[in-house]
Amino acid sequence: MSSPVLLVIAHGSRDPRHAATVHALTARVRALRPGLRVETGFLEFNAPSVPRLLERLAAEGAPEVVALPLLLTRAFHAKSDIPAVLREARAALPRLRVRQAEVLGPSPLLNAALERRLYEAGVRPADRSSTGLVLASAGSSDPEAIAVIAEIARELRHTGWCSVRPAFASASLPRTEDAVRALRAEGVRRVAVAPYVIAPGRLPDRIAAGAAEAGADVLAGVLGPAPDLARLLLDRYDEANASAARPVAVSA
Repeated sequence: MSSPVLLVIAHGSRDPRHAATVHALTARVRALRPGLRVETGFLEFNAPSVPRLLERLAAEGAPEVVALPLLLTRAFHAKSDIPAVLREARAALPRLRVRQAEVLGPSPLLNAALERRLYEAGVRPADRSSTGLVLASAGSSDPEAIAVIAEIARELRHTGWCSVRPAFASASLPRTEDAVRALRAEGVRRVAVAPYVIAPGRLPDRIAAGAAEAGADVLAGVLGPAPDLARLLLDRYDEANASAARPVAVSA
Protein backbone atom coordinates (compact mmCIF):
# COMPACT_ATOMS: atom_id res chain seq x y z
CA MET A 1 0.00 0.00 0.00
CA SER A 2 1.40 3.41 -0.95
CA SER A 3 1.92 6.06 1.70
CA PRO A 4 -0.60 8.87 2.04
CA VAL A 5 0.18 11.99 0.03
CA LEU A 6 1.73 14.75 2.11
CA LEU A 7 -0.13 17.97 1.31
CA VAL A 8 1.67 21.01 2.71
CA ILE A 9 -0.80 23.87 3.16
CA ALA A 10 0.76 27.34 3.00
CA HIS A 11 -1.06 30.61 3.40
CA GLY A 12 0.12 32.20 0.17
CA SER A 13 1.23 35.75 -0.58
CA ARG A 14 1.38 38.34 -3.31
CA ASP A 15 5.12 38.43 -2.63
CA PRO A 16 6.74 35.94 -5.04
CA ARG A 17 9.45 35.14 -2.47
CA HIS A 18 6.84 33.41 -0.32
CA ALA A 19 5.86 30.69 -2.78
CA ALA A 20 9.46 30.24 -3.92
CA THR A 21 10.56 29.61 -0.33
CA VAL A 22 7.71 27.19 0.33
CA HIS A 23 8.58 25.22 -2.80
CA ALA A 24 12.26 25.13 -1.79
CA LEU A 25 11.22 23.70 1.58
CA THR A 26 9.00 21.00 0.08
CA ALA A 27 11.76 20.10 -2.37
CA ARG A 28 14.03 19.46 0.61
CA VAL A 29 11.33 17.27 2.17
CA ARG A 30 11.18 15.19 -1.03
CA ALA A 31 14.95 14.84 -1.00
CA LEU A 32 14.86 13.57 2.59
CA ARG A 33 12.24 10.93 1.78
CA PRO A 34 12.42 9.79 -1.85
CA GLY A 35 9.25 8.07 -2.96
CA LEU A 36 6.91 10.12 -0.78
CA ARG A 37 4.57 12.23 -2.84
CA VAL A 38 4.68 15.79 -1.51
CA GLU A 39 2.30 18.45 -2.86
CA THR A 40 1.90 22.12 -1.98
CA GLY A 41 -1.41 23.97 -1.85
CA PHE A 42 -2.21 27.55 -0.88
CA LEU A 43 -5.11 29.14 0.98
CA GLU A 44 -4.98 32.29 -1.15
CA PHE A 45 -2.97 34.36 -3.64
CA ASN A 46 -1.01 31.42 -5.11
CA ALA A 47 -1.89 28.36 -7.16
CA PRO A 48 -2.81 25.63 -6.79
CA SER A 49 -5.47 26.32 -4.20
CA VAL A 50 -6.04 23.58 -1.65
CA PRO A 51 -9.53 22.65 -2.98
CA ARG A 52 -8.29 22.40 -6.61
CA LEU A 53 -5.31 20.31 -5.56
CA LEU A 54 -7.47 17.91 -3.56
CA GLU A 55 -9.81 17.57 -6.55
CA ARG A 56 -6.83 16.66 -8.74
CA LEU A 57 -5.55 14.11 -6.23
CA ALA A 58 -9.01 12.52 -6.02
CA ALA A 59 -9.27 12.39 -9.83
CA GLU A 60 -5.89 10.66 -9.96
CA GLY A 61 -7.11 8.01 -7.53
CA ALA A 62 -5.09 8.99 -4.47
CA PRO A 63 -6.80 7.24 -1.55
CA GLU A 64 -5.46 9.27 1.36
CA VAL A 65 -3.93 12.67 2.13
CA VAL A 66 -2.24 14.06 5.22
CA ALA A 67 -2.83 17.82 5.19
CA LEU A 68 -0.04 19.59 7.05
CA PRO A 69 -0.52 23.28 7.94
CA LEU A 70 2.68 25.21 7.33
CA LEU A 71 2.07 27.16 10.51
CA LEU A 72 4.18 27.70 13.61
CA THR A 73 1.29 28.13 16.08
CA ARG A 74 -2.34 27.08 16.42
CA ALA A 75 -3.96 30.38 15.56
CA PHE A 76 -6.93 31.28 13.32
CA HIS A 77 -5.78 29.52 10.16
CA ALA A 78 -5.11 26.24 11.98
CA LYS A 79 -8.32 26.37 14.02
CA SER A 80 -10.75 27.76 11.45
CA ASP A 81 -9.66 28.32 7.84
CA ILE A 82 -7.90 25.05 7.16
CA PRO A 83 -10.43 22.78 8.95
CA ALA A 84 -13.23 24.49 6.99
CA VAL A 85 -11.49 23.91 3.66
CA LEU A 86 -10.83 20.27 4.53
CA ARG A 87 -14.42 19.69 5.69
CA GLU A 88 -15.72 20.96 2.37
CA ALA A 89 -13.28 18.73 0.50
CA ARG A 90 -14.33 15.65 2.47
CA ALA A 91 -17.97 16.34 1.66
CA ALA A 92 -17.26 16.90 -2.04
CA LEU A 93 -14.74 14.06 -2.40
CA PRO A 94 -16.02 11.19 -0.24
CA ARG A 95 -13.55 8.63 -1.64
CA LEU A 96 -10.55 10.70 -0.64
CA ARG A 97 -9.54 10.34 3.01
CA VAL A 98 -8.09 13.60 4.34
CA ARG A 99 -6.49 13.98 7.75
CA GLN A 100 -5.12 17.19 9.23
CA ALA A 101 -1.71 16.99 10.91
CA GLU A 102 -0.65 19.18 13.80
CA VAL A 103 0.96 22.58 13.26
CA LEU A 104 4.74 22.70 13.34
CA GLY A 105 5.38 24.46 16.62
CA PRO A 106 6.53 24.43 19.22
CA SER A 107 9.40 22.04 18.54
CA PRO A 108 13.11 21.74 19.36
CA LEU A 109 13.68 21.46 15.61
CA LEU A 110 12.24 24.95 15.13
CA ASN A 111 14.57 26.28 17.80
CA ALA A 112 17.45 24.56 16.02
CA ALA A 113 16.46 26.18 12.71
CA LEU A 114 16.21 29.56 14.43
CA GLU A 115 19.70 29.26 15.87
CA ARG A 116 21.04 27.99 12.55
CA ARG A 117 19.88 31.24 10.93
CA LEU A 118 21.41 33.30 13.74
CA TYR A 119 24.78 31.59 13.30
CA GLU A 120 24.59 32.11 9.54
CA ALA A 121 24.00 35.82 10.22
CA GLY A 122 27.21 36.07 12.22
CA VAL A 123 26.36 35.16 15.80
CA ARG A 124 28.88 32.73 17.27
CA PRO A 125 27.96 30.18 19.96
CA ALA A 126 30.39 31.98 22.28
CA ASP A 127 28.39 35.22 21.79
CA ARG A 128 25.19 33.90 23.37
CA SER A 129 25.95 34.98 26.93
CA SER A 130 26.56 38.58 25.83
CA THR A 131 23.77 38.82 23.24
CA GLY A 132 20.16 39.77 23.78
CA LEU A 133 17.70 38.03 21.47
CA VAL A 134 14.44 39.31 20.02
CA LEU A 135 12.17 36.45 19.00
CA ALA A 136 10.12 38.20 16.31
CA SER A 137 6.99 36.41 15.13
CA ALA A 138 4.27 37.42 12.69
CA GLY A 139 1.81 38.07 15.51
CA SER A 140 -1.72 36.92 16.24
CA SER A 141 -4.85 37.96 18.09
CA ASP A 142 -5.15 34.39 19.41
CA PRO A 143 -4.08 34.19 23.09
CA GLU A 144 -2.91 30.59 22.69
CA ALA A 145 -0.53 31.55 19.88
CA ILE A 146 0.83 34.53 21.85
CA ALA A 147 1.38 32.30 24.90
CA VAL A 148 3.35 29.82 22.79
CA ILE A 149 5.70 32.55 21.54
CA ALA A 150 6.22 33.80 25.09
CA GLU A 151 7.01 30.27 26.27
CA ILE A 152 9.53 29.74 23.46
CA ALA A 153 11.23 32.99 24.47
CA ARG A 154 11.48 31.71 28.05
CA GLU A 155 12.94 28.40 26.85
CA LEU A 156 15.53 30.18 24.73
CA ARG A 157 16.51 32.33 27.70
CA HIS A 158 17.58 29.12 29.47
CA THR A 159 19.89 28.10 26.60
CA GLY A 160 22.48 30.77 27.29
CA TRP A 161 21.25 34.03 25.74
CA CYS A 162 21.68 36.90 28.18
CA SER A 163 18.09 38.02 27.64
CA VAL A 164 15.25 37.08 25.27
CA ARG A 165 12.18 39.13 24.43
CA PRO A 166 9.26 38.19 22.16
CA ALA A 167 8.04 40.67 19.55
CA PHE A 168 5.27 40.71 16.97
CA ALA A 169 4.90 42.20 13.50
CA SER A 170 1.11 42.56 13.75
CA ALA A 171 -1.92 42.17 16.03
CA SER A 172 0.12 42.08 19.25
CA LEU A 173 2.73 44.12 21.07
CA PRO A 174 5.61 44.79 21.47
CA ARG A 175 6.93 45.46 17.98
CA THR A 176 10.44 44.41 17.02
CA GLU A 177 11.89 47.90 17.40
CA ASP A 178 10.37 48.24 20.88
CA ALA A 179 11.86 44.92 22.00
CA VAL A 180 15.30 45.91 20.69
CA ARG A 181 15.11 49.22 22.56
CA ALA A 182 13.97 47.46 25.74
CA LEU A 183 17.02 45.21 25.63
CA ARG A 184 19.26 48.24 25.15
CA ALA A 185 17.58 49.84 28.18
CA GLU A 186 18.49 46.73 30.20
CA GLY A 187 22.12 47.38 29.34
CA VAL A 188 22.44 44.70 26.66
CA ARG A 189 25.14 45.89 24.27
CA ARG A 190 24.65 43.35 21.45
CA VAL A 191 21.15 42.57 20.16
CA ALA A 192 20.15 39.99 17.56
CA VAL A 193 16.72 39.71 15.94
CA ALA A 194 15.54 36.24 14.97
CA PRO A 195 12.43 36.16 12.72
CA TYR A 196 10.25 33.25 13.83
CA VAL A 197 8.60 33.05 10.42
CA ILE A 198 8.92 30.56 7.59
CA ALA A 199 8.91 32.61 4.40
CA PRO A 200 9.55 36.20 3.27
CA GLY A 201 6.67 38.62 2.85
CA ARG A 202 5.08 41.76 4.24
CA LEU A 203 5.32 40.84 7.93
CA PRO A 204 8.93 39.59 7.81
CA ASP A 205 9.79 42.82 5.98
CA ARG A 206 8.18 44.71 8.86
CA ILE A 207 10.36 42.77 11.32
CA ALA A 208 13.47 43.65 9.31
CA ALA A 209 12.48 47.32 9.17
CA GLY A 210 11.95 47.40 12.94
CA ALA A 211 15.33 45.80 13.54
CA ALA A 212 17.02 48.38 11.31
CA GLU A 213 15.13 51.30 12.84
CA ALA A 214 16.18 50.35 16.38
CA GLY A 215 19.77 49.56 15.39
CA ALA A 216 19.87 45.81 16.06
CA ASP A 217 23.35 44.38 15.57
CA VAL A 218 22.24 41.19 13.83
CA LEU A 219 19.19 40.27 11.76
CA ALA A 220 18.84 36.58 11.00
CA GLY A 221 17.08 35.24 7.93
CA VAL A 222 13.65 33.62 7.91
CA LEU A 223 13.53 29.90 8.67
CA GLY A 224 12.92 29.04 5.01
CA PRO A 225 14.08 25.64 3.74
CA ALA A 226 16.26 24.90 6.77
CA PRO A 227 17.02 21.17 7.03
CA ASP A 228 15.67 21.16 10.60
CA LEU A 229 12.34 22.47 9.32
CA ALA A 230 12.18 19.88 6.54
CA ARG A 231 12.74 17.12 9.11
CA LEU A 232 9.99 18.60 11.26
CA LEU A 233 7.49 18.40 8.39
CA LEU A 234 8.22 14.71 8.08
CA ASP A 235 7.90 14.25 11.84
CA ARG A 236 4.43 15.81 11.82
CA TYR A 237 3.47 13.65 8.83
CA ASP A 238 4.66 10.51 10.60
CA GLU A 239 2.84 11.48 13.79
CA ALA A 240 -0.41 11.90 11.85
CA ASN A 241 0.02 8.48 10.27
CA ALA A 242 0.86 6.85 13.59
CA SER A 243 -2.17 8.43 15.22
CA ALA A 244 -4.46 7.11 12.48
CA ALA A 245 -3.00 3.61 12.87
CA ARG A 246 -3.59 3.38 16.63
CA PRO A 247 -6.59 1.27 17.61
CA VAL A 248 -9.41 3.13 19.33
CA ALA A 249 -9.91 1.97 22.90
CA VAL A 250 -13.42 0.70 23.58
CA SER A 251 -14.65 0.94 27.16
CA ALA A 252 -16.32 -2.10 28.63
